[in-house]
Amino acid sequence: MTKFRGRWVAVVPLLLLTAACAQQVGPSAADSAGAAFYPADVPVVRIGYTGGYVSPVVTATRLPGVSVYGDGRVISEGPVLLIYPGPALPNIQVGKIGAAEVAKLVEQARAAGVGTAVDLGTPSITDLATTRFTIRGPVGIEELEVYALNEATGPDSGLTAEQRAARDKLRAFAEKLTNLTGTTTQPYQPTAIAAVAQPWAANEADQKQAEVPWPGPALPGASLGDGLELGCVTVTGAAVQQVIDAATKANAATPWTSGGKRWTVTLRPLLPDETDCGSLSAGR
Repeated sequence: MTKFRGRWVAVVPLLLLTAACAQQVGPSAADSAGAAFYPADVPVVRIGYTGGYVSPVVTATRLPGVSVYGDGRVISEGPVLLIYPGPALPNIQVGKIGAAEVAKLVEQARAAGVGTAVDLGTPSITDLATTRFTIRGPVGIEELEVYALNEATGPDSGLTAEQRAARDKLRAFAEKLTNLTGTTTQPYQPTAIAAVAQPWAANEADQKQAEVPWPGPALPGASLGDGLELGCVTVTGAAVQQVIDAATKANAATPWTSGGKRWTVTLRPLLPDETDCGSLSAGR
């Protein structure tokens, strides 16, 4: 699982939506074995990350660790090359499980503590990330956020034995979800890409980076916040494949040219439940 460094000072309890919302996002039917069916593009189980002492562009483009959709697709980030500069596109992989397995994962998440008022404590360490567990079921959306899940593990973490045991259950479930599809995955093919742009400013190692013409909508796009110098455009239609093809000639430090200027562009393929640049703020 990808880890991020950051700061979060509180553990957030579960969030229950109303029964009306549950009717909109919960199971729509069940098979003869009682396995629930969900809309295909609805994330039924997800592990994501919030907060963090990371750059604004990382915050904006961060991917969920694992997303399990109603049709059984399991989407996660694959192995990351430890090179600089890294690839222009993240390595997103998609696998598939059955409907009955999706329903079981919801129950396993609850057994691990999601959807309960479990005491997870507040570790005596700082500048780490928060893991967010989200499930959808008959009662609607349930969330549980855990600060420093992967780092606060020992007796010197400032947690009681009971709090550590509760975190162990969540950590074991997260590991199961991360390894759900094993090696039976293939590259994810997005139908839309969010491109987050900022003015290109090279360090000494990047001075010889070759320019690549930007084939998508004009950069930098809509601002992502005051003082951030970050803009975002949503790439759709035929331009998606054009951007993917151009990315094979680029890397994370490439100066992309648009409007007579150079830009650093972070490409964030949008997941099935995401529509445009506005979707990027949901996980912050």
